[in-house]
Amino acid sequence: MSTNKDAFRDYLQLEKKYSTHTVTAYCDDVASFESFHKTHFDQEEIDHVGYGQIRNWIVALVNSAISNVSVNRKMASLKAFYKFLVRTKQIETSPMLRHRALKVPKIIQIPFSEKEVTAVLNQLQGTVGFEDVRNKLLIDLLYTTGMRRAELIHLKMANIDLANRAVKVVGKRNKERIIPILPVIADQFYWYLKERTSVLVGVDADYFFLTKKGLKLNDSFVYRLINSYFSTVSEKVKKSPHILRHTFATHLLNNGADLNSVKELLGHSSLASTQIYTHNSLSELKSVYKEAHPRGRK
Repeated sequence: MSTNKDAFRDYLQLEKKYSTHTVTAYCDDVASFESFHKTHFDQEEIDHVGYGQIRNWIVALVNSAISNVSVNRKMASLKAFYKFLVRTKQIETSPMLRHRALKVPKIIQIPFSEKEVTAVLNQLQGTVGFEDVRNKLLIDLLYTTGMRRAELIHLKMANIDLANRAVKVVGKRNKERIIPILPVIADQFYWYLKERTSVLVGVDADYFFLTKKGLKLNDSFVYRLINSYFSTVSEKVKKSPHILRHTFATHLLNNGADLNSVKELLGHSSLASTQIYTHNSLSELKSVYKEAHPRGRK
């Protein structure tokens, strides 16, 4: 990357407060464009380029069979980089001003049904042992709070407030929020902590959820766990922690929760992000419509 590499990384980390994963992705994307630019235009400097050169990279990416979603992500990284250069007065205008994102197909995330979630939790009902008790709490916590996978992984012991039945999570851009937990979930916390203490003797870890070796969970561990359990009860294509977050929001809306409340629980910065879940409630609307309309009952 250019000599602005370190400054751009600091800007993303310290000012934008992006996660380490996001910062790395942005910097890698800018470095990829730098490499392309050097190869095709024999220039190492990318601070002062025209949109034509960026357009050439887009064409090359599309021709290499990279999805439009991935191309758009790379362009978002470039947009952030040149916005940084404008902000620090190193260039006057961003070459990305003319850019329009590539069209991508709208993918409707299909949530789990209440029956499917109940079936998974019933599998773990009455189980004993550290791992099963942990797994049940983990799944139930994702379903009843809607927290993100990263928020769950980074949940710390100090952020659990069982007296007030609440947990504090750190979301995107290090934004903190308090999420209430149901009494039945609070009870599971006590069981898990008891197992955690007895099995992981001498382990003094800050993180709440741990492996049987006393290590913090990682992204793939949580994904595999959710996918494994829900594969036994659901034929849906996607069975991930994110689908469980969709399920949380959809089930709340289906049962009468207002959009603003769901927005706060999810930690969204705007209603626009939350409104996508209203589409997932279409089946519920169809059912109500069919039962309520005189023509539907014939």
